[in-house]
Amino acid sequence: MNSCFTRRHLLTHASTGFGLAALSGLMQQQSHAEIITHRAKRFAPRARSVIFCYMSGGVSHVDSFDPKPTLEKYAGKPPPFATARTQFNNDGVIQPSHWGFKNYGQSGLPVSDLFPNMASVADELCVVRSMTAKFSEHAQGNFFMHTGFPFVGYPSAGAWTSYGLGTESSDLPGYVVLQSGSATAPHGGVGLFGNGFLPAQHQASIIKADSSEPVRNIQPREVAALQRQRLNFIEGMDQNFLGELGANSQVEAAIQNYEMAWRMQAAVPELCDIRGESEATKKMYGLDGPESSRTAYARQCLLARRLVERGVRFVELSCLAQNIGGGQAANPWDQHGALKKGHGKMAEQVDQPIAALIKDLKSRGLLDSTLVIWAGEFGRTPFAQGSDGRDHNPYGFSIWMAGGGVKGGMTLGETDEFGYKAVDKVQTVYDLWATVLYLMGVDHEHLTYLFSGRNVRLTDVHGHVMKEILA
Repeated sequence: MNSCFTRRHLLTHASTGFGLAALSGLMQQQSHAEIITHRAKRFAPRARSVIFCYMSGGVSHVDSFDPKPTLEKYAGKPPPFATARTQFNNDGVIQPSHWGFKNYGQSGLPVSDLFPNMASVADELCVVRSMTAKFSEHAQGNFFMHTGFPFVGYPSAGAWTSYGLGTESSDLPGYVVLQSGSATAPHGGVGLFGNGFLPAQHQASIIKADSSEPVRNIQPREVAALQRQRLNFIEGMDQNFLGELGANSQVEAAIQNYEMAWRMQAAVPELCDIRGESEATKKMYGLDGPESSRTAYARQCLLARRLVERGVRFVELSCLAQNIGGGQAANPWDQHGALKKGHGKMAEQVDQPIAALIKDLKSRGLLDSTLVIWAGEFGRTPFAQGSDGRDHNPYGFSIWMAGGGVKGGMTLGETDEFGYKAVDKVQTVYDLWATVLYLMGVDHEHLTYLFSGRNVRLTDVHGHVMKEILA
Protein backbone atom coordinates (compact mmCIF):
# COMPACT_ATOMS: atom_id res chain seq x y z
CA MET A 1 0.00 0.00 0.00
CA ASN A 2 1.22 3.51 -0.77
CA SER A 3 2.74 4.94 2.42
CA CYS A 4 1.16 8.33 1.62
CA PHE A 5 -2.28 6.84 1.81
CA THR A 6 -3.26 7.73 5.36
CA ARG A 7 -6.30 6.86 7.44
CA ARG A 8 -7.55 10.39 6.71
CA HIS A 9 -7.31 9.64 2.97
CA LEU A 10 -9.24 6.44 3.53
CA LEU A 11 -12.08 8.15 5.35
CA THR A 12 -12.14 11.11 2.97
CA HIS A 13 -11.65 9.51 -0.45
CA ALA A 14 -12.77 5.91 -0.12
CA SER A 15 -15.92 6.33 1.90
CA THR A 16 -17.54 3.28 0.38
CA GLY A 17 -14.65 1.25 1.73
CA PHE A 18 -14.90 -1.53 -0.84
CA GLY A 19 -11.57 -1.10 -2.61
CA LEU A 20 -9.36 -1.28 0.45
CA ALA A 21 -11.43 -4.06 1.93
CA ALA A 22 -10.79 -6.03 -1.23
CA LEU A 23 -7.07 -5.34 -1.01
CA SER A 24 -6.78 -6.49 2.56
CA GLY A 25 -8.99 -9.52 1.96
CA LEU A 26 -10.39 -9.06 5.44
CA MET A 27 -14.12 -8.60 6.02
CA GLN A 28 -14.55 -7.76 2.34
CA GLN A 29 -17.97 -9.21 1.72
CA GLN A 30 -19.16 -8.82 5.31
CA SER A 31 -18.59 -5.05 5.13
CA HIS A 32 -20.27 -4.89 1.75
CA ALA A 33 -23.30 -6.85 2.91
CA GLU A 34 -23.69 -4.76 6.06
CA ILE A 35 -23.69 -1.52 4.06
CA ILE A 36 -26.12 -2.75 1.40
CA THR A 37 -28.51 -4.75 3.53
CA HIS A 38 -29.16 -2.05 6.09
CA ARG A 39 -31.65 -0.73 3.54
CA ALA A 40 -32.58 -3.91 1.67
CA LYS A 41 -32.53 -6.90 4.00
CA ARG A 42 -35.49 -7.11 6.32
CA PHE A 43 -35.79 -10.75 7.36
CA ALA A 44 -33.83 -13.92 7.91
CA PRO A 45 -32.84 -15.59 4.62
CA ARG A 46 -34.10 -19.06 3.76
CA ALA A 47 -31.57 -19.52 0.96
CA ARG A 48 -27.89 -18.60 0.83
CA SER A 49 -27.30 -19.43 -2.84
CA VAL A 50 -29.14 -19.78 -6.15
CA ILE A 51 -28.44 -22.28 -8.93
CA PHE A 52 -30.20 -21.20 -12.13
CA CYS A 53 -30.60 -24.04 -14.66
CA TYR A 54 -31.48 -21.97 -17.70
CA MET A 55 -33.23 -23.88 -20.49
CA SER A 56 -32.45 -21.49 -23.33
CA GLY A 57 -34.84 -21.71 -26.27
CA GLY A 58 -38.10 -22.50 -24.51
CA VAL A 59 -39.18 -25.92 -23.21
CA SER A 60 -42.66 -27.16 -24.10
CA HIS A 61 -44.63 -27.18 -20.85
CA VAL A 62 -47.36 -29.42 -22.27
CA ASP A 63 -44.65 -32.01 -22.94
CA SER A 64 -43.01 -31.77 -19.53
CA PHE A 65 -44.78 -30.49 -16.40
CA ASP A 66 -48.30 -29.44 -17.47
CA PRO A 67 -50.40 -32.42 -18.65
CA LYS A 68 -53.36 -31.53 -20.89
CA PRO A 69 -55.63 -34.49 -21.73
CA THR A 70 -57.83 -32.18 -23.81
CA LEU A 71 -55.10 -32.05 -26.43
CA GLU A 72 -55.77 -35.73 -27.18
CA LYS A 73 -59.45 -35.01 -27.75
CA TYR A 74 -58.71 -32.28 -30.29
CA ALA A 75 -55.63 -33.89 -31.85
CA GLY A 76 -55.29 -33.09 -35.53
CA LYS A 77 -57.99 -30.41 -35.46
CA PRO A 78 -57.58 -26.64 -35.82
CA PRO A 79 -57.36 -24.79 -32.48
CA PRO A 80 -60.91 -24.11 -31.24
CA PHE A 81 -59.77 -20.78 -29.79
CA ALA A 82 -58.39 -17.52 -31.09
CA THR A 83 -54.62 -17.58 -31.41
CA ALA A 84 -52.33 -14.61 -30.99
CA ARG A 85 -49.46 -13.87 -33.34
CA THR A 86 -46.59 -16.28 -33.02
CA GLN A 87 -42.99 -15.89 -34.05
CA PHE A 88 -43.59 -17.46 -37.47
CA ASN A 89 -47.42 -17.43 -37.77
CA ASN A 90 -47.40 -20.94 -39.20
CA ASP A 91 -50.10 -22.33 -36.94
CA GLY A 92 -50.99 -25.96 -37.46
CA VAL A 93 -53.41 -28.31 -35.77
CA ILE A 94 -53.61 -29.26 -32.11
CA GLN A 95 -50.63 -31.43 -31.19
CA PRO A 96 -50.87 -33.66 -28.09
CA SER A 97 -47.87 -34.31 -25.92
CA HIS A 98 -45.28 -36.65 -27.37
CA TRP A 99 -44.72 -38.13 -23.91
CA GLY A 100 -47.04 -39.69 -21.38
CA PHE A 101 -47.42 -38.33 -17.85
CA LYS A 102 -47.28 -40.22 -14.57
CA ASN A 103 -47.68 -39.17 -10.95
CA TYR A 104 -44.54 -39.39 -8.82
CA GLY A 105 -43.55 -39.34 -5.18
CA GLN A 106 -45.73 -39.01 -2.15
CA SER A 107 -47.10 -35.79 -3.61
CA GLY A 108 -48.25 -37.43 -6.83
CA LEU A 109 -46.72 -34.62 -8.88
CA PRO A 110 -47.28 -35.21 -12.63
CA VAL A 111 -44.10 -35.33 -14.71
CA SER A 112 -43.83 -36.50 -18.30
CA ASP A 113 -41.66 -39.36 -19.51
CA LEU A 114 -39.40 -36.71 -21.04
CA PHE A 115 -37.81 -36.27 -17.60
CA PRO A 116 -37.68 -39.65 -15.80
CA ASN A 117 -34.80 -38.61 -13.55
CA MET A 118 -36.32 -35.30 -12.50
CA ALA A 119 -39.47 -37.30 -11.78
CA SER A 120 -37.48 -39.19 -9.13
CA VAL A 121 -37.13 -35.93 -7.14
CA ALA A 122 -40.74 -34.85 -7.71
CA ASP A 123 -41.33 -34.28 -4.00
CA GLU A 124 -38.65 -31.56 -4.04
CA LEU A 125 -40.12 -29.68 -7.02
CA CYS A 126 -42.43 -26.69 -6.81
CA VAL A 127 -43.84 -26.33 -10.32
CA VAL A 128 -45.24 -22.94 -11.29
CA ARG A 129 -47.59 -23.70 -14.20
CA SER A 130 -48.84 -20.15 -14.74
CA MET A 131 -45.64 -18.28 -15.57
CA THR A 132 -45.95 -15.59 -18.24
CA ALA A 133 -43.54 -13.36 -20.14
CA LYS A 134 -43.95 -10.23 -22.22
CA PHE A 135 -41.84 -11.19 -25.21
CA SER A 136 -41.83 -14.05 -27.70
CA GLU A 137 -38.49 -13.36 -29.37
CA HIS A 138 -35.40 -15.07 -27.95
CA ALA A 139 -33.08 -12.13 -27.28
CA GLN A 140 -35.78 -9.96 -25.74
CA GLY A 141 -37.14 -12.94 -23.81
CA ASN A 142 -33.70 -13.82 -22.48
CA PHE A 143 -32.97 -10.28 -21.37
CA PHE A 144 -36.39 -10.02 -19.77
CA MET A 145 -35.97 -13.29 -17.87
CA HIS A 146 -32.48 -12.36 -16.69
CA THR A 147 -32.85 -8.64 -15.97
CA GLY A 148 -36.54 -7.70 -15.89
CA PHE A 149 -36.00 -5.52 -18.99
CA PRO A 150 -36.05 -6.57 -22.67
CA PHE A 151 -32.78 -4.99 -23.78
CA VAL A 152 -29.11 -4.71 -22.93
CA GLY A 153 -27.77 -2.42 -20.22
CA TYR A 154 -29.58 -3.63 -17.11
CA PRO A 155 -28.08 -5.81 -14.37
CA SER A 156 -28.75 -9.52 -14.38
CA ALA A 157 -30.49 -11.14 -11.43
CA GLY A 158 -27.15 -12.66 -10.50
CA ALA A 159 -25.54 -9.23 -10.47
CA TRP A 160 -28.32 -7.85 -8.26
CA THR A 161 -27.83 -10.77 -5.88
CA SER A 162 -24.09 -10.15 -5.73
CA TYR A 163 -24.65 -6.43 -5.21
CA GLY A 164 -27.16 -7.00 -2.43
CA LEU A 165 -25.48 -9.85 -0.60
CA GLY A 166 -21.90 -10.17 -1.83
CA THR A 167 -20.21 -13.54 -1.73
CA GLU A 168 -19.36 -15.68 1.26
CA SER A 169 -16.19 -16.78 -0.52
CA SER A 170 -13.01 -14.74 -0.24
CA ASP A 171 -11.55 -16.39 -3.36
CA LEU A 172 -14.48 -16.59 -5.77
CA PRO A 173 -16.89 -13.96 -7.11
CA GLY A 174 -20.52 -13.72 -6.07
CA TYR A 175 -21.89 -14.51 -9.54
CA VAL A 176 -20.60 -17.31 -11.78
CA VAL A 177 -21.85 -18.59 -15.16
CA LEU A 178 -20.75 -22.11 -16.06
CA GLN A 179 -20.26 -23.29 -19.62
CA SER A 180 -18.91 -26.51 -21.10
CA GLY A 181 -18.64 -28.26 -24.44
CA SER A 182 -20.54 -26.34 -27.13
CA ALA A 183 -22.45 -24.21 -24.61
CA THR A 184 -22.52 -20.51 -25.30
CA ALA A 185 -24.45 -17.47 -24.11
CA PRO A 186 -28.13 -17.49 -25.14
CA HIS A 187 -29.34 -15.03 -27.76
CA GLY A 188 -28.50 -11.61 -26.37
CA GLY A 189 -24.91 -12.59 -25.60
CA VAL A 190 -22.84 -12.03 -22.49
CA GLY A 191 -24.82 -8.87 -21.75
CA LEU A 192 -27.37 -11.24 -20.21
CA PHE A 193 -24.87 -11.80 -17.40
CA GLY A 194 -23.75 -8.20 -17.10
CA ASN A 195 -23.66 -5.78 -14.20
CA GLY A 196 -25.36 -2.99 -16.18
CA PHE A 197 -25.00 0.17 -14.14
CA LEU A 198 -23.98 -1.66 -10.94
CA PRO A 199 -20.27 -1.63 -9.99
CA ALA A 200 -18.29 -3.90 -12.30
CA GLN A 201 -17.34 -6.49 -9.68
CA HIS A 202 -20.94 -7.75 -9.79
CA GLN A 203 -20.90 -8.96 -13.40
CA ALA A 204 -20.68 -12.71 -13.93
CA SER A 205 -17.40 -14.55 -14.14
CA ILE A 206 -17.69 -17.18 -16.87
CA ILE A 207 -16.00 -20.48 -16.04
CA LYS A 208 -15.50 -23.12 -18.75
CA ALA A 209 -16.13 -26.21 -16.67
CA ASP A 210 -14.28 -28.70 -18.89
CA SER A 211 -11.50 -26.51 -20.27
CA SER A 212 -7.81 -26.82 -19.44
CA GLU A 213 -7.97 -23.08 -18.73
CA PRO A 214 -11.43 -22.57 -17.13
CA VAL A 215 -11.00 -18.78 -17.04
CA ARG A 216 -8.99 -16.98 -19.69
CA ASN A 217 -5.48 -16.18 -18.46
CA ILE A 218 -6.15 -17.88 -15.12
CA GLN A 219 -2.69 -19.44 -15.27
CA PRO A 220 -0.06 -16.89 -14.17
CA ARG A 221 2.41 -15.89 -16.86
CA GLU A 222 4.97 -14.78 -14.27
CA VAL A 223 6.11 -15.81 -10.81
CA ALA A 224 3.75 -14.93 -7.96
CA ALA A 225 6.10 -12.45 -6.27
CA LEU A 226 6.57 -10.43 -9.46
CA GLN A 227 2.85 -10.48 -10.17
CA ARG A 228 2.11 -9.32 -6.62
CA GLN A 229 4.57 -6.43 -7.04
CA ARG A 230 2.86 -5.46 -10.27
CA LEU A 231 -0.57 -5.50 -8.61
CA ASN A 232 0.73 -3.44 -5.69
CA PHE A 233 2.09 -0.88 -8.13
CA ILE A 234 -1.22 -0.71 -10.03
CA GLU A 235 -3.10 -0.46 -6.75
CA GLY A 236 -0.93 2.43 -5.62
CA MET A 237 -1.56 4.26 -8.88
CA ASP A 238 -5.28 3.62 -8.62
CA GLN A 239 -5.41 4.82 -5.04
CA ASN A 240 -3.58 8.03 -5.93
CA PHE A 241 -6.05 8.55 -8.77
CA LEU A 242 -8.93 7.79 -6.43
CA GLY A 243 -7.57 10.30 -3.95
CA GLU A 244 -7.65 12.99 -6.61
CA LEU A 245 -11.00 11.91 -8.02
CA GLY A 246 -12.86 11.25 -4.78
CA ALA A 247 -15.13 8.29 -4.11
CA ASN A 248 -15.74 6.47 -7.40
CA SER A 249 -17.42 3.09 -7.63
CA GLN A 250 -15.88 2.23 -11.00
CA VAL A 251 -12.29 2.75 -9.82
CA GLU A 252 -13.02 0.80 -6.65
CA ALA A 253 -14.61 -1.97 -8.74
CA ALA A 254 -11.44 -2.18 -10.83
CA ILE A 255 -9.36 -2.56 -7.68
CA GLN A 256 -11.66 -5.30 -6.42
CA ASN A 257 -11.52 -7.12 -9.75
CA TYR A 258 -7.69 -7.06 -9.79
CA GLU A 259 -7.59 -8.58 -6.34
CA MET A 260 -10.31 -11.14 -7.03
CA ALA A 261 -8.50 -12.25 -10.18
CA TRP A 262 -5.33 -12.71 -8.10
CA ARG A 263 -7.12 -14.96 -5.64
CA MET A 264 -9.01 -16.87 -8.35
CA GLN A 265 -5.72 -18.09 -9.81
CA ALA A 266 -5.56 -20.66 -7.02
CA ALA A 267 -9.27 -21.09 -6.31
CA VAL A 268 -10.55 -21.83 -9.84
CA PRO A 269 -8.17 -24.70 -10.72
CA GLU A 270 -8.95 -26.27 -7.33
CA LEU A 271 -12.68 -25.82 -7.94
CA CYS A 272 -12.55 -27.49 -11.36
CA ASP A 273 -10.38 -30.40 -10.22
CA ILE A 274 -13.01 -33.05 -9.47
CA ARG A 275 -10.60 -35.96 -8.99
CA GLY A 276 -11.41 -35.94 -5.30
CA GLU A 277 -15.09 -36.62 -5.94
CA SER A 278 -16.16 -40.21 -5.39
CA GLU A 279 -16.83 -42.49 -8.34
CA ALA A 280 -20.38 -42.95 -7.06
CA THR A 281 -20.95 -39.19 -7.18
CA LYS A 282 -19.54 -38.91 -10.69
CA LYS A 283 -21.71 -41.78 -11.86
CA MET A 284 -24.82 -40.28 -10.27
CA TYR A 285 -24.30 -37.06 -12.25
CA GLY A 286 -23.67 -38.98 -15.48
CA LEU A 287 -19.99 -38.18 -15.87
CA ASP A 288 -19.26 -41.79 -16.80
CA GLY A 289 -21.66 -41.99 -19.75
CA PRO A 290 -20.95 -42.05 -23.50
CA GLU A 291 -23.14 -39.03 -24.35
CA SER A 292 -20.72 -36.10 -24.56
CA SER A 293 -23.34 -33.36 -24.11
CA ARG A 294 -24.62 -35.03 -20.94
CA THR A 295 -21.16 -35.46 -19.45
CA ALA A 296 -20.40 -31.82 -20.25
CA TYR A 297 -23.61 -30.62 -18.59
CA ALA A 298 -23.04 -33.03 -15.70
CA ARG A 299 -19.71 -31.35 -14.99
CA GLN A 300 -21.49 -28.00 -14.78
CA CYS A 301 -23.98 -29.41 -12.28
CA LEU A 302 -21.24 -30.89 -10.15
CA LEU A 303 -19.26 -27.64 -10.20
CA ALA A 304 -22.43 -25.75 -9.26
CA ARG A 305 -22.61 -27.79 -6.07
CA ARG A 306 -18.92 -27.15 -5.40
CA LEU A 307 -19.44 -23.42 -5.96
CA VAL A 308 -22.29 -23.07 -3.48
CA GLU A 309 -20.27 -25.13 -1.00
CA ARG A 310 -17.63 -22.41 -1.29
CA GLY A 311 -20.09 -19.58 -0.68
CA VAL A 312 -20.86 -18.34 -4.20
CA ARG A 313 -24.26 -16.64 -4.21
CA PHE A 314 -25.54 -17.12 -7.76
CA VAL A 315 -24.58 -19.80 -10.29
CA GLU A 316 -26.07 -20.13 -13.77
CA LEU A 317 -25.73 -23.24 -15.94
CA SER A 318 -25.69 -23.28 -19.75
CA CYS A 319 -27.24 -25.85 -22.09
CA LEU A 320 -25.28 -27.26 -25.03
CA ALA A 321 -26.34 -27.13 -28.68
CA GLN A 322 -27.90 -30.20 -30.32
CA ASN A 323 -28.72 -28.67 -33.74
CA ILE A 324 -32.04 -30.49 -34.09
CA GLY A 325 -35.35 -28.99 -35.14
CA GLY A 326 -34.07 -25.42 -35.33
CA GLY A 327 -32.34 -25.30 -31.94
CA GLN A 328 -28.91 -23.74 -32.31
CA ALA A 329 -26.08 -23.11 -29.87
CA ALA A 330 -27.71 -20.04 -28.35
CA ASN A 331 -31.21 -21.55 -28.02
CA PRO A 332 -30.97 -25.36 -28.07
CA TRP A 333 -34.53 -26.01 -26.77
CA ASP A 334 -35.99 -24.12 -29.75
CA GLN A 335 -37.65 -26.86 -31.78
CA HIS A 336 -39.79 -25.33 -34.52
CA GLY A 337 -39.66 -28.73 -36.17
CA ALA A 338 -38.83 -32.27 -35.08
CA LEU A 339 -39.82 -31.40 -31.51
CA LYS A 340 -39.94 -34.98 -30.29
CA LYS A 341 -36.39 -35.66 -31.45
CA GLY A 342 -35.00 -32.28 -30.38
CA HIS A 343 -36.61 -32.16 -26.94
CA GLY A 344 -35.65 -35.79 -26.44
CA LYS A 345 -31.98 -35.05 -27.09
CA MET A 346 -32.02 -31.99 -24.84
CA ALA A 347 -33.70 -33.90 -22.02
CA GLU A 348 -31.09 -36.63 -22.36
CA GLN A 349 -28.49 -33.92 -21.79
CA VAL A 350 -29.91 -32.28 -18.66
CA ASP A 351 -32.30 -34.71 -16.96
CA GLN A 352 -29.88 -36.96 -15.07
CA PRO A 353 -27.40 -34.22 -14.06
CA ILE A 354 -30.08 -31.88 -12.67
CA ALA A 355 -31.77 -34.68 -10.72
CA ALA A 356 -28.37 -35.69 -9.36
CA LEU A 357 -27.65 -32.10 -8.36
CA ILE A 358 -30.82 -31.99 -6.25
CA LYS A 359 -30.07 -35.37 -4.65
CA ASP A 360 -26.46 -34.40 -3.98
CA LEU A 361 -27.40 -31.06 -2.41
CA LYS A 362 -29.96 -32.80 -0.21
CA SER A 363 -27.58 -35.54 0.92
CA ARG A 364 -25.02 -32.91 1.97
CA GLY A 365 -27.54 -30.77 3.83
CA LEU A 366 -27.29 -27.98 1.24
CA LEU A 367 -30.69 -28.12 -0.44
CA ASP A 368 -32.44 -26.21 2.34
CA SER A 369 -30.04 -23.30 1.80
CA THR A 370 -29.77 -23.56 -2.00
CA LEU A 371 -32.59 -22.49 -4.30
CA VAL A 372 -32.51 -24.38 -7.61
CA ILE A 373 -34.46 -22.73 -10.45
CA TRP A 374 -35.35 -24.43 -13.75
CA ALA A 375 -36.73 -22.09 -16.41
CA GLY A 376 -36.53 -20.88 -19.98
CA GLU A 377 -37.60 -17.60 -21.55
CA PHE A 378 -41.08 -18.86 -22.56
CA GLY A 379 -42.99 -22.05 -23.34
CA ARG A 380 -44.33 -23.48 -26.59
CA THR A 381 -47.69 -23.60 -28.30
CA PRO A 382 -50.16 -26.50 -27.86
CA PHE A 383 -50.76 -26.41 -31.60
CA ALA A 384 -48.16 -27.47 -34.11
CA GLN A 385 -45.89 -25.29 -36.14
CA GLY A 386 -45.81 -27.01 -39.49
CA SER A 387 -46.19 -30.73 -38.96
CA ASP A 388 -44.06 -31.58 -35.91
CA GLY A 389 -42.75 -28.44 -34.20
CA ARG A 390 -44.10 -25.89 -31.73
CA ASP A 391 -43.76 -22.11 -31.85
CA HIS A 392 -42.94 -19.74 -28.97
CA ASN A 393 -45.58 -19.19 -26.30
CA PRO A 394 -45.11 -16.51 -23.62
CA TYR A 395 -48.75 -16.55 -22.49
CA GLY A 396 -48.49 -19.48 -20.10
CA PHE A 397 -45.68 -21.91 -19.35
CA SER A 398 -44.00 -23.85 -16.55
CA ILE A 399 -40.93 -23.34 -14.44
CA TRP A 400 -39.94 -25.04 -11.21
CA MET A 401 -37.99 -24.31 -8.08
CA ALA A 402 -36.57 -26.65 -5.45
CA GLY A 403 -35.01 -26.24 -2.01
CA GLY A 404 -34.14 -22.86 -0.57
CA GLY A 405 -37.37 -22.31 1.37
CA VAL A 406 -40.01 -23.42 -1.16
CA LYS A 407 -42.55 -26.22 -0.70
CA GLY A 408 -41.78 -29.35 -2.67
CA GLY A 409 -44.21 -31.66 -4.42
CA MET A 410 -46.69 -28.94 -5.36
CA THR A 411 -47.95 -26.89 -8.28
CA LEU A 412 -48.96 -23.25 -8.38
CA GLY A 413 -51.38 -21.83 -10.94
CA GLU A 414 -52.90 -23.25 -14.08
CA THR A 415 -53.08 -22.75 -17.80
CA ASP A 416 -56.32 -23.27 -19.71
CA GLU A 417 -57.42 -26.75 -20.76
CA PHE A 418 -55.20 -26.55 -23.86
CA GLY A 419 -52.13 -25.22 -22.05
CA TYR A 420 -52.19 -22.04 -24.12
CA LYS A 421 -52.68 -19.21 -21.61
CA ALA A 422 -52.27 -18.88 -17.84
CA VAL A 423 -55.71 -18.50 -16.26
CA ASP A 424 -55.26 -19.04 -12.51
CA LYS A 425 -52.73 -17.44 -10.14
CA VAL A 426 -50.96 -15.86 -13.09
CA GLN A 427 -47.29 -15.17 -12.37
CA THR A 428 -44.77 -12.89 -14.04
CA VAL A 429 -41.00 -12.76 -14.32
CA TYR A 430 -41.16 -9.91 -11.81
CA ASP A 431 -42.95 -12.19 -9.36
CA LEU A 432 -40.29 -14.85 -9.86
CA TRP A 433 -37.42 -12.53 -8.94
CA ALA A 434 -39.38 -10.88 -6.12
CA THR A 435 -39.79 -14.36 -4.65
CA VAL A 436 -36.14 -15.32 -5.18
CA LEU A 437 -34.92 -12.16 -3.46
CA TYR A 438 -37.39 -12.73 -0.63
CA LEU A 439 -36.02 -16.23 -0.11
CA MET A 440 -32.52 -14.72 -0.03
CA GLY A 441 -33.69 -12.38 2.74
CA VAL A 442 -34.03 -9.24 0.61
CA ASP A 443 -37.05 -7.05 -0.02
CA HIS A 444 -37.14 -6.60 -3.79
CA GLU A 445 -38.68 -3.13 -3.45
CA HIS A 446 -35.76 -1.86 -1.37
CA LEU A 447 -32.83 -3.35 -3.29
CA THR A 448 -32.31 -0.42 -5.64
CA TYR A 449 -29.57 1.55 -7.37
CA LEU A 450 -29.75 5.21 -8.34
CA PHE A 451 -29.33 5.37 -12.12
CA SER A 452 -30.26 8.28 -14.39
CA GLY A 453 -32.08 9.97 -11.55
CA ARG A 454 -34.24 6.96 -10.73
CA ASN A 455 -33.98 4.21 -8.13
CA VAL A 456 -33.95 1.18 -10.41
CA ARG A 457 -34.56 -2.37 -9.22
CA LEU A 458 -34.63 -5.88 -10.68
CA THR A 459 -38.43 -6.01 -10.58
CA ASP A 460 -38.87 -2.52 -12.11
CA VAL A 461 -42.09 -1.21 -10.50
CA HIS A 462 -43.77 -4.63 -10.35
CA GLY A 463 -43.54 -7.95 -8.58
CA HIS A 464 -45.21 -9.85 -5.76
CA VAL A 465 -43.81 -12.66 -3.64
CA MET A 466 -45.42 -16.04 -4.39
CA LYS A 467 -46.39 -16.61 -0.78
CA GLU A 468 -48.28 -19.82 -1.55
CA ILE A 469 -45.03 -21.67 -2.29
CA LEU A 470 -43.08 -20.62 0.80
CA ALA A 471 -42.24 -23.47 3.14
